[in-house]
Amino acid sequence: MLGAMHRTPRCPAAERPFGVLVVEDDAPTRAFFERSVRSSPALRFLAGVGSVREALDWLDASAEAPDVLLADLGLPDGSGVAVIRAAVARFPRCEPLVISVFGDEDSVLASIEAGAVGYLHKDAPPEDIAQTILEMKAGASHISPMIARRVLAKYRSLQSDATAIAHAEAPAAPASPAAAASPAWSDAPVLLSVREHEVLTLIARGFSYAEIARLKTLSVHTVQTHIKNLYGKLAVHSKNEAVYEATRLGLLRHPH
Repeated sequence: MLGAMHRTPRCPAAERPFGVLVVEDDAPTRAFFERSVRSSPALRFLAGVGSVREALDWLDASAEAPDVLLADLGLPDGSGVAVIRAAVARFPRCEPLVISVFGDEDSVLASIEAGAVGYLHKDAPPEDIAQTILEMKAGASHISPMIARRVLAKYRSLQSDATAIAHAEAPAAPASPAAAASPAWSDAPVLLSVREHEVLTLIARGFSYAEIARLKTLSVHTVQTHIKNLYGKLAVHSKNEAVYEATRLGLLRHPH
């Protein structure tokens, strides 16, 4: 598990601990999250609330921006997605991490669209929540394997639907011999650098930004720069999209 595999990064002395707001209606679970956050010198527990109303009131009243929002989606008076949206709107630098029993595609995509940068299922939570939060702050985007599969399945379904609609609406036109001889994307080849391809391969294998940085002896910032560049070349906006598009273009082998 995460707690056994990695040592918790220490917060540099010159930097303040990351402030964490916990939104979870189950009191024992909320207490567990609080203990984990308080156990790390690199984190600071700001508050723990159990409903959408309490969370929105806290966000409205707080003069301090939370660095991390740890949120459940199934709250007694609504969805945690509303809290994520409000937190990101009021404090744009806040990074939400969802830990929820809701793992259907619509809930996952709604939370990510609202601003969540990670989504873990409560059936398989990490042993060390503090470690997970610190890895996220170092550049990782934690998504549990089950959630990742569902997101990818939904993305492929959306891509398939979009392709079908495009073909149905496109006017018929005679194809030139050159166009018929090669795929449409070959007219604008995607040329990844050696380093970009290495980073993309590690992303496809499930490594976090921090892990890639350690493996390649790079800074996390440099890894993020490579990822930003390859996102631009592939015209995508997420790791799952990058892996899917690179595989489609033949830049990555299909996973075995």
